Amino acid sequence: MVVGAGGAVVGAGFVGCIHLLQGALWPTHWDTRVHLLILIAVGAAVGLMIKLLGNPGDVELLVNNIHISGGSEDIRDLRALIPVSLLCIAAGGAMGPEAPLVQTTGSLGSWASSRWGLSRDDTRILTITGMAAGFTVLFGAPLGSAIFALEILHRRGLEYYEALVPAVVGSVIGYMAYALATGVGLSPVWRFPVSGPLRGQDLLWAIAAGIGGAAISVTFTYLCTGLRWAVRRVPPTVRPVLGGLALGLLAFWSPYALTFGEAQVNPLVAHRAVVAVFVVAALAKLCGTAVTVASGWRGGFIIPLFFMGLAVGRLTHIAFPGTNEVVLMAAFMAAANTGVTKTPLGSTLVVSQMAGLQLLPTTLIAAVVALLLTSEVGLIHTQSEREPASGEA
Repeated sequence: MVVGAGGAVVGAGFVGCIHLLQGALWPTHWDTRVHLLILIAVGAAVGLMIKLLGNPGDVELLVNNIHISGGSEDIRDLRALIPVSLLCIAAGGAMGPEAPLVQTTGSLGSWASSRWGLSRDDTRILTITGMAAGFTVLFGAPLGSAIFALEILHRRGLEYYEALVPAVVGSVIGYMAYALATGVGLSPVWRFPVSGPLRGQDLLWAIAAGIGGAAISVTFTYLCTGLRWAVRRVPPTVRPVLGGLALGLLAFWSPYALTFGEAQVNPLVAHRAVVAVFVVAALAKLCGTAVTVASGWRGGFIIPLFFMGLAVGRLTHIAFPGTNEVVLMAAFMAAANTGVTKTPLGSTLVVSQMAGLQLLPTTLIAAVVALLLTSEVGLIHTQSEREPASGEA
């Protein structure tokens, strides 16, 4: 409960700082040519902060530490992570606040455990609880966020089962504290049309969406891997500058290449059915997010993957007008994210609650299909089987 409430306070402060900086840096406030210069300047500032403050770390490192020592070994990475990620997100980098915030709230749980002198196993539980609270602040889905935090540690399901109830408790407390502290409503983040009754054929289309979502995941994973390989010889302090330049140039092609996509979802849902719009939206977000990942800009790729899945779902409905468009959108969103993060249950619950949908059967089918098809492909390389708990053989 303490870690959940603390995560909500940290989350509220983190999101508040993003909104404050967005007032000066957000791409919609500037001409594209001027914003190109802003992105380059932010890239230079990120490179300088990394040089002066050290490596900000990432969720992949936190996942590895959870398996080995139960949680983050120290919180000194946060002195670089927080300012770097705030700048990257507020300037329009194509990754969102979920990864740095979850890294921060998870480290908070680890720090609390060390202060209280708890065991490795209890440290792991509190770290996961902190992660769940961070996800809840952003997704507004307490149960989905708790399960998401547990699933993201592994490639084949939830294994630290003993952390499930504490994570749910911390997530619910964090959700309540954040809602009361900020005054945000409890309505869904995204406005989707009414889906209508499900039909038998929707289950088959959910399988197809799972296959399509897996294809998005594999493409994204290998594009990120290839771009990382391409810039491997560039000094780490220079990569963010190149990333800012690349993002600024991509923005001349499409504004969808910038920002993590949460605010772009509702307009894309409401946009009339035009093939070119959805093709460009999906490809621009794919390229922008991959550039953001490879160049060292900090952020998370969960919401960008949701956005890509939404665009491809609408494209599929245009190609097959007899389908249920809302079923396809939700299924593609969950499947695209599951293929990368390996979180079928968490992705299904989060998409359903963020969009206010009651489409668990089809969305879950798509997520599971994507998980099965991408089980050997991963971007979070520290996902692994659980370490034995104290006293286990």
